[in-house]
Amino acid sequence: MTISRRLILAAVAVAAYGAPALAQARVKSGLEVLLKDSLHLIKGKRVGLLTNHSGRLPDGTSAIDALHKAPGVKLAALFGPEHGIRGVAKAGEKIASTTDSATGVPIYSLYGDQRVPSPEQLKTIDVLLYDIQDVGARVYTYQWTMAQAAEAAGKAGVSVIILDRPNPIRADKVDGGILDMAFSSLVGLYPVSLRYGFTPGELGLYLVGSGKFKADLKVVPMQGYTRAMYYEDTGLPWVNPSPNLRNNDANVLYTGTVFFEGVNISEGRGTDDPFAQAGASWLTDAGAIAAALNAKKIPGVRFDSVLRPVEAGYEFGGQTIPMVKVKVTDRDAVVPVEVGAHMLREMYVRHKDKWEWRTRSIDRLSGSARLREAVEKDGGIEALLPIFAAESKAWNAEAKKYWIYK
Repeated sequence: MTISRRLILAAVAVAAYGAPALAQARVKSGLEVLLKDSLHLIKGKRVGLLTNHSGRLPDGTSAIDALHKAPGVKLAALFGPEHGIRGVAKAGEKIASTTDSATGVPIYSLYGDQRVPSPEQLKTIDVLLYDIQDVGARVYTYQWTMAQAAEAAGKAGVSVIILDRPNPIRADKVDGGILDMAFSSLVGLYPVSLRYGFTPGELGLYLVGSGKFKADLKVVPMQGYTRAMYYEDTGLPWVNPSPNLRNNDANVLYTGTVFFEGVNISEGRGTDDPFAQAGASWLTDAGAIAAALNAKKIPGVRFDSVLRPVEAGYEFGGQTIPMVKVKVTDRDAVVPVEVGAHMLREMYVRHKDKWEWRTRSIDRLSGSARLREAVEKDGGIEALLPIFAAESKAWNAEAKKYWIYK
């Protein structure tokens, strides 16, 4: 059976296909499979492509160039997410629409004045492709831009094809609790686990299959991928999915250390190791905090105190500040939400006079008000973490129905 015949139509059925042969040298992305085996899906059609710098072949050829040159394919529109189609804009920076200089194809920004393709833009295409590497975290915006674009395409009668890519932090690990829809936003649009254990294609199947929105959605699956793979196991070259996620240890920690965006503490943007360290100019007891955290014996990590310069333009920019650094000692043992929650609590109890919640931000990032409230309460973190774990376990039992890979 060819890969094209194993395409999954979410509105109709979900199929699973088996583990790759051991001889498979490396994983082949959905983009590679499309170009080699399944180009008939888009031949003769006007194609829109939602992508960025991470949508590329192993030799570095971008999905844009590959599809523009593909025989019988009309690349009619490009759509870019947060950080832009080239992936260099800062987090939260609005991006204008423009034209791709190499192909002459219009680029419509979905992270500026509009967040979804307009009906007029969708009239110019017959099918919308999605090819972006994400990081397996609910708080990342790429997959929710995909979801909103797919919903808009469904309403316009435009089919959607996700070119699948790996979950870099393993697709068989789920934790962090479930989003309360009262806190839905572009850093968590639907009630999934914080670390959700899906590939992009599986997430798309789940969203349509569980009735979150309607779309004619297919997935071109990867070849040679299994759920227990970290990104390094795939054999695919690493590309930073966004400017401040630069290695896979940071990706693993991200679903916990991202919480520091919701308080007046730097999460490491503008330093040498974003999302693997957190600090502030007033965190002069970073050494004592690191020692206290080590005493908790949080699985899979060790803590240390460091001094780090921060680039201009970021929080504490132009200063050298004390930070608590997280070193991953065992990726398989790390539960990122535990790391972030305990770090918040230890810093909070020592610095209540300096502490400032960005309430809207922390609640959206954590998916409810519960983490913020737990940090402020004696024993609150210890009580909340088992609840998060139970929620994620229950959700995952339902989510498994939409798995493509073993």
